[in-house]
Amino acid sequence: MESNETGSTNQPQPNQTLPPALKRKPILLYLSSILVLFLAISFTFTKTNFYKTQHLRYTLSSHSHAHPTFLQTLLGFLNPTPKPKQAPAPKPISISPFCVLWMAPFLSGGGYSSESWSYILALHEHMKNPIFKLAIEQHGDLESLEFWEGLPKYIQKLAFELYQTECRMNETIVVCHSEPGAWNPPLFETLPCPPGAYQNFKSVIGRTMFESDRVNSEHVKRCNQMDYVWVPTDFHVSTFIQSGVDPSKVVKIIQPIDVKFFDPLKYKPLDLSYIGKLVLGTATRNLNSKKEFMFLSIFKWEYRKGWDVLLRSYLKEFSSVDGVALYLLTNPYHSDGDFGNKIVEFVEESGMEKPVAGWAPVYVIDTHIAQTDLPRLYKAVNAFVLPSRGEGWGRPLVEAMAMSLPVIATNWSGPTEYLTEENSYPLPVDRLSEVVEGPFIGHLWAEPSVDKLQVLMRHVMSNVEEAKAKGKRAREDMIRRFSPEIVAEIVTNHIQDILQKVS
Repeated sequence: MESNETGSTNQPQPNQTLPPALKRKPILLYLSSILVLFLAISFTFTKTNFYKTQHLRYTLSSHSHAHPTFLQTLLGFLNPTPKPKQAPAPKPISISPFCVLWMAPFLSGGGYSSESWSYILALHEHMKNPIFKLAIEQHGDLESLEFWEGLPKYIQKLAFELYQTECRMNETIVVCHSEPGAWNPPLFETLPCPPGAYQNFKSVIGRTMFESDRVNSEHVKRCNQMDYVWVPTDFHVSTFIQSGVDPSKVVKIIQPIDVKFFDPLKYKPLDLSYIGKLVLGTATRNLNSKKEFMFLSIFKWEYRKGWDVLLRSYLKEFSSVDGVALYLLTNPYHSDGDFGNKIVEFVEESGMEKPVAGWAPVYVIDTHIAQTDLPRLYKAVNAFVLPSRGEGWGRPLVEAMAMSLPVIATNWSGPTEYLTEENSYPLPVDRLSEVVEGPFIGHLWAEPSVDKLQVLMRHVMSNVEEAKAKGKRAREDMIRRFSPEIVAEIVTNHIQDILQKVS
C-alpha cells in the first residue's frame, strides 16, 4: 500500500512541499477510509467515539489534504454541530527556508508521544533567533481520542498550526521519533518516516531508545540508514554502539521536562477516592496519623515494568495497620484490563503469607487520566515508585521529580541519567536476567531487589522530612538540567551543526 510513496515513478521532486504535497496516499486507501465512514453512517447518526476518532484522523493526519472539499462535506454531514472556524494560519517562527519535520505519535499517548510533545513545546517556546521552521506529522501509532481530548487547548491549537507548516523536501531535516520498526520501510501499517527516499531530504534523524542491554540486528541496520540517531542517555550511547550502530551517527540528546506545567505550587490534589478501585486489602487508616501515606506507580501492565516486584515488596513490608496505600495507574499492554483479578491471582500464587491484620490496601486506577490532570494526581500522593526491569527514559519518573515527589526507581538503564543519591532513592539491582519472551527475547535487563525495595519504601514512609528534601532537590535538578529552554538550545545547536555541514 505504501509503494507509491517510496517507488521511483511517484517519488516527489525536490522542489515539492510537505505537507500537503508529500502526503498523498494511493486512491485505494482513500476509498477504503471513506467506505469506513459510510459504514459508520449506516449504523448511527450520533457523534460516537468512532466518528470522533475518524474526524481526528482526517483533521490532523495526511488524509486531510487529499480531497478536502469532499471530505469536509462528508464530515460536516456527519457532525450536526456548527462547522468550526478554519484554524488560523501558523505564525512564522523563522524567515529561514530550512524546516524540521518532526514525525511522531503525537496523537497516540504513551511514552514516545509525551516525549515528542516535550521536544516540540521546548523548541516552539524557547528557540532563540530561529534558524528553521517547525512542522509535525502523526506517525508510529494509532490515534487515541481520549489522549487528544485530554491535551491542553494550547497544545491542540499548536498541533493544528504546526501541521499546516509547509516545507520543501530539499530544505527539510526529518526527525523520525519512534521505534525503528516504524521507519521507512515500516514493518507495520503507519506513515513511513521519512515519507520518501532518505536522500531527498537535507538530513534524516532517527530518535529512539531501548529498554534492554542491546539493540537487535534489524534495528541496527535501520539506525545505520539514518544520518544521525538521537538517544536520550549515556546508557543508550553505550548499548547502541556496542550493538553495531555507527558511533559517528549516535548523538545524546537529553529529554526535556515541562517544569512549568509540572509545578506542585500550581495544583490542588486530585481526589483519589473517586477514581481508585480497591482490589486488595481493606481501606483502613493509621490511628496515629490523619491520613494514609500514599505510594503511586504509573506503568503499562507488562512484565518489564516490575509490577510483580512492586506488589511483592509492598505486601511483604506493610499490612492494613500501617496506614499506607498503593495506587497503580495502569492500562493494558497486549492483555485484557481485568487488573483486579490479575493482582489477586498473583498474590494467591506468590506464596506470600497474609498478615494477621490483613493485606495493605492496593488500588487500581484504570480510567484515563487527562494530561491536564496528571499534575494533580502526583500532587495527591506522598511518593512515587517504579521498580522496572528497564526504561528508555521513564517519563513518569521525571514528571514525579518535577512535582517534588520522592522517587524510588531501579538504578539501571535510562533513569541512571538523572537518578542520584541526593535527589531520589535509587533501587539496587540484584542481577541481570535474560528476556524470555517478546521482541527483546535473549536480551538482558535488570532484576531489581525485592528486599531492598521493602527497605526503601519503609524508609521513605518513616522519614518524611528527608523524603521531602530529596523531592525538593529532584525538582531543582529537573529545572537545572532538563528544563525546556536548556534542551531547546541543545537540539537547536545540533540542527545548526547539521545545516552547516550539508549546506
